[in-house]
Amino acid sequence: MENVRKRLSSENIKRYTTLHSLFVLLTIPFWIYIMHMSTSGAPRGLFGIGFLGGILLLYILYELIQNVDGGTDFITKDVKRLFARDNVLDTAALLTCAAITLVTCVYLYTNFRSLIDRGYITQPETVIAASFTLVMLYLTWRSFGMTFLAVVIAGIAYGLYGNFVPGTLGHGGLSLDRTFRILVITVDGFFGFLTQLTAAWIALFLLYAGMLKAYGAFDLILRAAVRSAKYISSGVAQTAVLASAVIGSVNGSQTANAGMTGSFTIPMMKKNGVKPATAGGIESVASTSGQVLPPVMGAGAFVMASLITGVSYVDVLVAGLIPAAILMISIVVAVHYVAAPQIENPEMKGHFDVKLSQLELALEGIKFGIPLLILIYLLGIAQWTVQTSAFYTVLSMAALGIAIPTSKTAYDTSSIRLIFWQFVDTIKQTIDGLREGVVVLAPVAIILAAINGVVDLFEATGVPGAISLALMDLSGGVLVLGAIMAMIICIILGLGMPTTAAYTVVALLIAPTFVHDFLLPDFAAHFFVFYAAILAGLTPPIATCVAVATGIAGSNFWRTCFEAVKISAPLFILPFSFLYHPEIVDHGGEFGGGVLLTSFLILLGALAIIHGLNYQFDLNRAPALALRGVFFALGVTLMVFPEFIVQVGALAVVGFLYLTQAAVGEETPLSRLTTITSGINDRQK
Repeated sequence: MENVRKRLSSENIKRYTTLHSLFVLLTIPFWIYIMHMSTSGAPRGLFGIGFLGGILLLYILYELIQNVDGGTDFITKDVKRLFARDNVLDTAALLTCAAITLVTCVYLYTNFRSLIDRGYITQPETVIAASFTLVMLYLTWRSFGMTFLAVVIAGIAYGLYGNFVPGTLGHGGLSLDRTFRILVITVDGFFGFLTQLTAAWIALFLLYAGMLKAYGAFDLILRAAVRSAKYISSGVAQTAVLASAVIGSVNGSQTANAGMTGSFTIPMMKKNGVKPATAGGIESVASTSGQVLPPVMGAGAFVMASLITGVSYVDVLVAGLIPAAILMISIVVAVHYVAAPQIENPEMKGHFDVKLSQLELALEGIKFGIPLLILIYLLGIAQWTVQTSAFYTVLSMAALGIAIPTSKTAYDTSSIRLIFWQFVDTIKQTIDGLREGVVVLAPVAIILAAINGVVDLFEATGVPGAISLALMDLSGGVLVLGAIMAMIICIILGLGMPTTAAYTVVALLIAPTFVHDFLLPDFAAHFFVFYAAILAGLTPPIATCVAVATGIAGSNFWRTCFEAVKISAPLFILPFSFLYHPEIVDHGGEFGGGVLLTSFLILLGALAIIHGLNYQFDLNRAPALALRGVFFALGVTLMVFPEFIVQVGALAVVGFLYLTQAAVGEETPLSRLTTITSGINDRQK
């Protein structure tokens, strides 16, 4: 209990007496506004204006805090530091952005009804819209760098100067007035459906993620992963898979997830003997896998539910269960193949300074488990709306996050002072959760607002239809050719973007082609582009997720990319399974025998690919490469080929090759199974 008092010492309180204090205090009314608007039935457009204005102002304030090293001095010294010679230009730019954002959002909020009904833009409104567009460009660059800024600028330039583009993708071009009207004044563009979706659905889930982190859920997840790892020799690497997948499902960015969980899992793997490139590759793939894992799917599920007519959020989650299971099983097997031979200390002792008792672990499980059960019940059984379900999940998380630790302290001691300090500590954790929610939400809101602006310009120019025509023309109406070209486009458009933003772009530009021209079900088309879009984080030469993991691991970027692609190889093939076996996602929640059989064959195909690419064959280079190629080709056939009899034939060949490995000097599968089983039994003792 003394640690509780120390955490609230004068040094920590001082940290909240300056700009940081202002930031933390402002997060409280911001989240109250979000909760109120989410459950009040207010117009989505009005909600979007207030939300984007609020989150941009908080983001700007947070960036100002970074210029004074976290705000560790009193306000007068903070102001001096903000306007010091090395900070003055940056501070001036941020304060200008804040002023423009405030004026724009207040004007739009107070004139909401008249603006959406009016068909023209005045000169002062043009100035406001142009200024706010520059603010969005600057904040986009500040959040995501030049790569994504170039995408946004190219999108706006395409809208303005499409008349200079030759061929199918050319259009008449938009005037400046119409461009600014679309981007700002009509309350579409930057304030459009993606921003409104973020405000109503995604924001509360990211607040939930912030509270999970503040209350220590990530620590509990890592503890559970470490504890479960003692049953398998690759356990230290499987910890990264489990922790990154669970956390990545909530936070919505594979790159951010790699930085968050990788800072713990990569050093842990290296400490136990895993090579730096392998550790970085495992973390990259694990962080990516979380983006497709229900119940949140990196926030992509919310967007998909809004884009497909007549589909609910729960329908999307159910549709994503089988693909997520196939992917996770194949990744776990691949990680075992590559990591187990390298691990020197499989026991994983000494990773946590404080050991929790069984009671403490049980209470932690209750604290985090009940809100999750509430979420599942309200969404899946009671069929409440997403925003209402998220609202009550957040409230229950806050209530339990405060009540359980305080009650535990009251049970352990009769000291009013210690109980008080524990209560204060949980309040501080709650406030930290509000703060963390804003910190995680702000970049997501900025990038989705910027994407929304570009998408609305594309819609005004008719480019989605043009891309559809171009794809059909180039592919000659052949599905596999169209799918390959579409995947390449998805990867290119997804470069440098978080999952949700990447999926949104490709869903609006590519998915309609599969639905209207190739006559595929909506779920098949959207899951294809969803899975394809996240590949950009693993695909060189950009591979942002790998780049982050490489920095933490201290490994070679290209070698780490190679390891990541080997481990995640089925992820590059699985999207094609949705097109040729749409029943694995378009089953309507009915998991019949045919669906399960098809899914099982696809899983076996994924495992064949993993075996071919990651197993250490005891052969010379040329025979080993040939055998890898055969396993890969057979795995692709199992995963994609639409004829059942061909899939069965491919499976028979895979089984034959696997069973005859002993004939070329390989350990028999039975011997391998015996070795693995004995290893597991030894470790359970």
